[in-house]
Amino acid sequence: MLASNRRARYPVDMRSIPLEKSAADRRSTGRALRSSLCLVIGAAVSIVAAGVIGATARSAHAQAATPPVRTADPAQRGVPLSAFPRIVQLAPRVYGYEEIRQPGFTTVSLFVVGRDGVLIADGQGSTRATQTMLDLIRTVTPLPIHWYVVGSDHGDHTAGNSVLPTGITYIAHRNSKAQLERDATAAATANARAAADAAAKGTAAPPPRVVVVPPMAMSSDREVIDLGGISVDVLFLGRAHTGGDLMVHVPSEKILFMSEAYLNRVFPAMRSAYPSDWVRLTEKALAMDVTRYVPGHGFIEASAASREELVAFRASLQAVIAEVTRLHARGLSVDDAIAQANWGEYKQWFLADQQAAIAVRRVYDELNGRLPQ
Repeated sequence: MLASNRRARYPVDMRSIPLEKSAADRRSTGRALRSSLCLVIGAAVSIVAAGVIGATARSAHAQAATPPVRTADPAQRGVPLSAFPRIVQLAPRVYGYEEIRQPGFTTVSLFVVGRDGVLIADGQGSTRATQTMLDLIRTVTPLPIHWYVVGSDHGDHTAGNSVLPTGITYIAHRNSKAQLERDATAAATANARAAADAAAKGTAAPPPRVVVVPPMAMSSDREVIDLGGISVDVLFLGRAHTGGDLMVHVPSEKILFMSEAYLNRVFPAMRSAYPSDWVRLTEKALAMDVTRYVPGHGFIEASAASREELVAFRASLQAVIAEVTRLHARGLSVDDAIAQANWGEYKQWFLADQQAAIAVRRVYDELNGRLPQ
């Protein structure tokens, strides 16, 4: 680059110009020098212009590459339903899995690949959906699936567990194990009733509902699992969306899968929640040495956005509790509180129409001391 600049600046070999020149020669030499100077100035202008145009183009490209809309709605986010299910790589051996469930938002699972096998945290809401997840995991690794963490005991994460490999090791909190035992008893009763009804009508019985109950529960609030070359911490940070929410922490990658304790841009779903405990859990999670938080519903975000959205979700929990507490203090009935609640910006969050009334009832139960212990 420097050599070419010298040639452009001195296109005439000065050593070839004689010391004594005629006026005509001097005029000719002057014209040559002026011409060369114009060429240099023109080239410099072109370089500057090209730089400005390039910078403008880069700026326009940067503006075009805007971050995705913060929403749980795939349509608003610009992601077609045909894109699901999909695997999102979070780190060299850590993956998120997003699948669409009714009424049209994501259910998220996590899987971690070690030398000795694969760990899954949370399944999907049917045997078909869970089998699809297992098949897609096999496109990433042929290693066997050895561990399964019950992040949430709700059916949209456990209803497909009957297709998990035989002999898999379950990691579940004692509260979730107890809930799944109750669910299995209720399912057996419902299956028997459905079979009797079908027999009386002379029709085929519907497929039975199967609830898999882990054989054992965690004996403490932390369990470390060495997958071979990578370890995970399974953590109970407190009650939140359920009584037994478990987090999966990958310390080497600073990733925390929070299952349904983190709902990204989804109105707080409180059917079996412990509202105030839930806020405290999010604060514990935010205090951890984590750079990427993975939700149980809503989209998996990039690192910085994942923390921002967890902060936003904590704010939504606080806002819901504060609004219901305000209505409760006025002596309103539950039904009147549901009718008069003002959710502000959270009215636009996914599932607000379905979950707002449920949240009012649950916070009333907490304020009245009626939550299960």
